[in-house]
Amino acid sequence: MILSNSMRESPNSSAPVHLTFLGTGDAFASHGRFQSGYLVETDGCHILMEAGPTVLCAMKRMRVAPADIDIILISHLHGDHFGGLPFLVLEYLWESPRSKPLTIAGPAHLEERTWRLFNTMFPFSSGDVERVRRNLEFVELEPARDARFGKVEVKSLRVPHMKRDLCLALKIAIGGKTIVFSGDTGWADDLVSFTAGADLFLCECTYFENPLGVHLSYPLLESKRRNFNVKRMMLTHLGREVLEHNSQLKMELATDGMKIEV
Repeated sequence: MILSNSMRESPNSSAPVHLTFLGTGDAFASHGRFQSGYLVETDGCHILMEAGPTVLCAMKRMRVAPADIDIILISHLHGDHFGGLPFLVLEYLWESPRSKPLTIAGPAHLEERTWRLFNTMFPFSSGDVERVRRNLEFVELEPARDARFGKVEVKSLRVPHMKRDLCLALKIAIGGKTIVFSGDTGWADDLVSFTAGADLFLCECTYFENPLGVHLSYPLLESKRRNFNVKRMMLTHLGREVLEHNSQLKMELATDGMKIEV
């Protein structure tokens, strides 16, 4: 990856860090919410966590320039978390040609499935697709191996959501701040230690009642909240059940379009 001067700084350097919620809904876009997408910005660096199918629409509605993205982090290969990548490729091909490389990091098979999906969705796409491909660097994230992209440090934890494929919780350190995203997951005690000391913990909360065990439920998270030593915890990836109980909830829920300073 080619780094600009602004991306060579230490991840511990202090700088304002902002997060924009591009999508806080579940796979069903419950209550009309966009699917997963979170934009982290600090000192000229733009990190997109998750790229659900609605991410390009959300970026344009919220006046985020797609060509500004430096790094994309993907937690797992379910469509509501990476299915927006083909639309970004198409954007870079026709509407927003990139002048700088883009790193896309996630679990094994991300590159293969991204191009398979793109070629399925746009099988006869004209234009210089190879020009876009040359500017993309795919990096495999592994739970036991930390990664660094310029001034961004990324740690990952395997969480229980899929049996065959890897699903990751992600921890990024940048601008002197630490943000943890749970990914999609059932309950795992390791989440408590993985999130310890984080400035912000974005935690999925798909259900109010959880019959499947592969997602988290609001009553469980409320009962476990005091176990998490984090400065701020926000619930996201919100499903229909949770949103229909909104008036009863005490924990903080994210909303599409919300922008916060970490």
